[in-house]
This record gives sequence, structure tokens and C-alpha cells, in this order.
Amino acid sequence: MIRIGYNFDDIKTTALVDCDSTAILDIHCSMKQPHDTPIGRQVLTRNFQRLNTIVAGKGYDWDALRHELRDAGVRPVIKHREFYPLDMAHNARHHKEIYHRRSLVESIFFALNHRLGETLRDRTWFGQFRELVLKSAVRNIKQAVKVSY
Repeated sequence: MIRIGYNFDDIKTTALVDCDSTAILDIHCSMKQPHDTPIGRQVLTRNFQRLNTIVAGKGYDWDALRHELRDAGVRPVIKHREFYPLDMAHNARHHKEIYHRRSLVESIFFALNHRLGETLRDRTWFGQFRELVLKSAVRNIKQAVKVSY
């Protein structure tokens, strides 16, 4: 889809989700398809005070990010990309039940797309970002109301 001279085919969305309440705490959108690690670092540093443990996939495998999280008192449960046998050993040490909580984020994105639609209607990038934030807020409110009943 071509709008105002830009191609809005895909917006890369990174979300920080509380696995206990399934609330979306923070969201970052980019049109340039950047690598996950700097975006993840940006989202996490904005939210250090809220975090105890971070569960993330191999796309966030970056030693500097792990060290920064540990220095802030946050436990990183981030899979290593497997280049060496030591990386496989690191991955084997992850607690499977804790790492499996990562699938909650995929479920939340699926539910957002299924219930609120995956099409963004706004014509500007910032408008599409606001639309994603509003969809996340509506989802959080629906979850809070559902839990209270």
C-alpha cells in the first residue's frame, strides 16, 4: 500500500508485556525494520524500574544488553544464537517454564490482530503508531475488566 510517498507495508512492532497480568506495558514501532537488539534495549531501559526478569528470543541475543540488564538488577532469560557448543550449553541452562512465558507475547499479538484487526487505517506513520497504542490500551482495558468479573 502506497501512502504519501512512503511504503507502509510493514511496521515492526516491539512490545514489553507483563507475563503475570498480560498487560502491554510499552510498545515501539519502526518502519525501517531495524535489528531487535537496539530497539529492545531502548524499550527495556525506559522500563528498568518495572522489571525483575526479561524473557526474550534469540533476536535479542546481545552480550552488552545482558550485562546492562544484570547491572540494573534484571534477570535476562534470553536464548543465545547457537554458533558454538557453549551457546547450546547456555540455552540448556534456561528454565523451560520461565522461557515458555515468551509465548504469551505471541498470543497477545495474535489476539490483537484477530479481535481488533491487523490493518492500520491512518495515513501517517505517527497516526499508525497512535492507532497501535490505542489498540493496546483497549486490549489492556478489556483484560482488566475481564479479570475483575
